[in-house]
Amino acid sequence: MSKTFIGNVKSVLSGDTLVLTSTNNPAAERNISLAYVTAPHLRRDGDEPFAFQSREYLRNLVVGKAVQATIHYTIPNSGREFGTVKLKDGTDLPDELVKAGWLKVREDAGKKEEDEEILDKLETLRTLESQAKAESKGLWAGTGGIIEVQNDLGSPDFIKEWKGKTVDGIVERVLSGDRLLVRLLLSEKKHVQPMTLLAGVRTPATERPQASTGGTQPAEEFGPEAKAFVESRLLQRLVKVEIVGASPQGQLVANVIHPRGNIAVFLLQEGLARCNDFHSTMLGEKMAALRAAEREAQGKKLRLHRHHVAKADGGNQDMAVYKVVGADTIIVRTKNGGEKRISFSSVRGPRTNEASEAPFRDEAKEFLRQKVIGKQVKISIDGNKPASEGFEAKEVATITDKGKNVGLELVEAGWASVIRHRKDDTDRSPIYDELLAAQEKAKEEKKGMWSGKPQKAKQYLDLSDNLQKAKIMLATLQRQKKVPAIVDFCKAGSRFTVLIPRENVKLTLVLGGIRGPRAPRPDGEGGEPFGKEALDLANRRCNQRDCEVNIHDMDKVGGFIGELYIGRENFAKVLVEEGLATVHAYSAQKSGNSTELFAAEKRAKEGRKNLWKDWDPSQDEEEGEEAPTETQESEVTLEKRPTDYRDVVITNIDGNGKLKIQEIGKGTAALELLMSDFRKFHLDSKNNKSLADAPKTGDYVSAKFSLDGQWYRARVRANDRTAKVAEVLFVDYGNSEKVPWSSLRSLDQGQFGAQKLKPQAVDASLAFVQLPTGADYFDEAVAFIAELTEGKRLVGSFDYVDSKENISYITLYDPKTDGGLPGPNDSVNNDIVAAGFGMVPKKLKAWERSKAFEPVLQHLRQTETQAKAERQGQWEYGDLTED
Repeated sequence: MSKTFIGNVKSVLSGDTLVLTSTNNPAAERNISLAYVTAPHLRRDGDEPFAFQSREYLRNLVVGKAVQATIHYTIPNSGREFGTVKLKDGTDLPDELVKAGWLKVREDAGKKEEDEEILDKLETLRTLESQAKAESKGLWAGTGGIIEVQNDLGSPDFIKEWKGKTVDGIVERVLSGDRLLVRLLLSEKKHVQPMTLLAGVRTPATERPQASTGGTQPAEEFGPEAKAFVESRLLQRLVKVEIVGASPQGQLVANVIHPRGNIAVFLLQEGLARCNDFHSTMLGEKMAALRAAEREAQGKKLRLHRHHVAKADGGNQDMAVYKVVGADTIIVRTKNGGEKRISFSSVRGPRTNEASEAPFRDEAKEFLRQKVIGKQVKISIDGNKPASEGFEAKEVATITDKGKNVGLELVEAGWASVIRHRKDDTDRSPIYDELLAAQEKAKEEKKGMWSGKPQKAKQYLDLSDNLQKAKIMLATLQRQKKVPAIVDFCKAGSRFTVLIPRENVKLTLVLGGIRGPRAPRPDGEGGEPFGKEALDLANRRCNQRDCEVNIHDMDKVGGFIGELYIGRENFAKVLVEEGLATVHAYSAQKSGNSTELFAAEKRAKEGRKNLWKDWDPSQDEEEGEEAPTETQESEVTLEKRPTDYRDVVITNIDGNGKLKIQEIGKGTAALELLMSDFRKFHLDSKNNKSLADAPKTGDYVSAKFSLDGQWYRARVRANDRTAKVAEVLFVDYGNSEKVPWSSLRSLDQGQFGAQKLKPQAVDASLAFVQLPTGADYFDEAVAFIAELTEGKRLVGSFDYVDSKENISYITLYDPKTDGGLPGPNDSVNNDIVAAGFGMVPKKLKAWERSKAFEPVLQHLRQTETQAKAERQGQWEYGDLTED
């Protein structure tokens, strides 16, 4: 008795066999073969003639459609069901296929049949077959039905020929969400049917047999759902296949394009797949669309991403690179002075345990050192790696220098490889695909560690281990001036390990002319006061930096004595200027840098910095009287007092009592004209634009002065990036102020820069006068000088101009109101001493001891004696200079 049911056609196995699924339960499948007919079969070892064409005709008719199937008989042994099928449009099968010539009526059909209805059906089928034969349709064409089918990719030539091309294909089977058996229709006579991986994605696995145990490996979560998603959309559908490459196992990697788009994108959007990093280099720019689809699913927490935690914004912090640990790790200093160890996201330097990479470790580290050491870089944190066996916890970040991704530069140069992350690892570089592409290119071009030819490791001869060789090298280095070198290690503020590539030597360098405090041990114990601060400064300014050294001598233990220049600046001077070292007079004189070092020490003393925080100038004077210095100060003798008189205005008095003056004349007239144009410039609203970037130390800017709200030329002295405030020096007036970045504007260098008009504020100091050292008296002295000079046009006698220190020593005169000239001793300098707010220094400079100034000094000392007697100013409680 015939049984009839409704089903959906899932697939077509051949021209006479269909796979149907239940309309209520898509997982329930049922095969039905068309009764009384036979079709040529598709076989793995070679299709029968016209097998594909027969199957295609039926596939195009029924796949994906609902049909009514009637079972006429079943084979007892196999359970195979035979019947007829009717489509919604009334098309009967197998009638339509026999009529088209794609099926043959079985010769034994109906021999034992007695049912008149079935016999009539067979008669109809044979009549249709006869018509097809007569018209040479389908199978009856006789020739041309053979198609060559290749079941794998064969040789690499296939990928070379077809990579980047798009061909038509039919999805024959769906093994899992990302693995398909696709029949590629290369031509009418040639098909290839390889296992195909969806490019750029990975779906959970479905249930599969386990050969080793004979059992089955259970499906992963969402694996069956991913497979069903693809099956329902692609199985036995005609698709476009974009060939992108092959896997290491010889499987085709391709984009399979559904009529509505790339099936991989839809899988990702539904949270049924993750991006496959191994395909990134094959896909290139097309990987971006897949990453975007994955992020969309992560944002919605769909399926595989239901536990996804969005990454916090890594920020874009400015930090200074303090040390390069290796080719993939640096130590940076934060704004508050702390240190952080940062590793590059997704990038790994040459590994010690990899024989092919280890020889390149030093070259890779040197490449990175030259790129970033000492620079201000931008750090964007991408994630944190917890501590694991053998590895410390660390932060991973994207590091950029002037807009360039440093990690990408390392990979492009072949000095780093790209880490293969776990599929659920989101702590990775935001340009991960770009890194992978750069790595492939570096490999192709055999750059860096991919060259396979490491340079011979540079072996530095350590001269501290061989005193004899050190003495020989001393003579060589003494003949050379400013030898290029690299600071390898800072032992103390004034003691370094230095590499000299030109000579292939490593030596200990001791800074000459100074004595630095001893640094503490690594455990923090020992050391001298300010030893740690001196070492910290050396590490910040010098560690791993390119430098130049001048070697003068060698100590008893093989340490080389000389100068260290960082960016053309003598680091000994920097230490002394910061109050973190003292000048050793004899060795300073021997090195030839005594003038520079003594001037730096003087500035440190006057600023009461570090070692000099409790400095009392009277102690220096007494020591000078008791034990005259052994240094041979270059004598400056003047037989006649200079007659260099200029009209000046005092514009500022700083915290050390130094003056800033403007010389009245051509310069001030030009300044008035420039300031007039400057004000007009800032009144124009189109020029009211804030700085595009954070100001840099040393930049010339336009700054708004807080007291009058006017704009002036200024130079940035320091920056507080947290508060977004800059300390600026108003270059035409000499005063300084902390100004918000919002009150800074870029300075048109051509119209208002230093080239147009040099800064008008000149450094000056009162000749023959030393201001009080006590804070209270000092403040009173500054106030007294301001009262005497503020807003007045004065006459300055330029007694001595120190071109090296760029400061003028002057005697000031206040012209009489009637226009008469003051007497030679009626100076502002004398008035300050008379009021008890100044004294004649006991330790005079060489030029002050000149014969020409003896009358001036004699008069000032008389004035000082009278001020002491009258208990004026700082002398109110007696003579401070007495024991």
